[in-house]
Amino acid sequence: MKIYKNKYRNHWISPYTILEWVLFWREVDYDDPVIERWSDRLTPVCQAVKWIADRVSPEVNYIHIDYWDTWSMDHTLADIVLPMLRQLKATKHGAPLTQDEDVPQHLRSTAAPPRENEWDIDDNHFRRWDWILDEMIWAFEQKVLDDADSQFFDFSEADQVAEANLGNFARRLDKIRYDKEGHQAWQQRKDNGFRLFGRYYEALWD
Repeated sequence: MKIYKNKYRNHWISPYTILEWVLFWREVDYDDPVIERWSDRLTPVCQAVKWIADRVSPEVNYIHIDYWDTWSMDHTLADIVLPMLRQLKATKHGAPLTQDEDVPQHLRSTAAPPRENEWDIDDNHFRRWDWILDEMIWAFEQKVLDDADSQFFDFSEADQVAEANLGNFARRLDKIRYDKEGHQAWQQRKDNGFRLFGRYYEALWD
């Protein structure tokens, strides 16, 4: 897999921005007919600058997928998604609307003090998003580990039997201890993290 992408860019410079630079000593009145005329004259210049800049510094968006990238596509994507989620949490500047049903009781809007105005966000608004991001990150952290579920198996007694050369394979197998309840809880939390990732996929912005 090879991915080359440059940062988001927009080479458009508004004629009003130019006028604000030129007339820096005073406030630009956009309703002023003189300003309007100069804006109309500068618009072709701005379009020409944008056309040149788009060709001098074009958008880079190259993605090449090798056939082995889809052997375990879930693992391949996890290696990419995990560091992006970590960076998003570290650099985010806001939080989307989230559903109370997706977070614990103490983070729900119903657990926050009443809002002063209907349009205000509640005190748990940002905490909910942090919790949801943490659950996504945790799920992908588990996914990138090749032996994450080995924590639920205890082979110590089976290894002792094998080292002592006692009994057959069936006896050694019987000595393996498996935490079924813990494994199921781990899998359910991981599934929920992936569910949240899908539900809030379009909210993954900074």
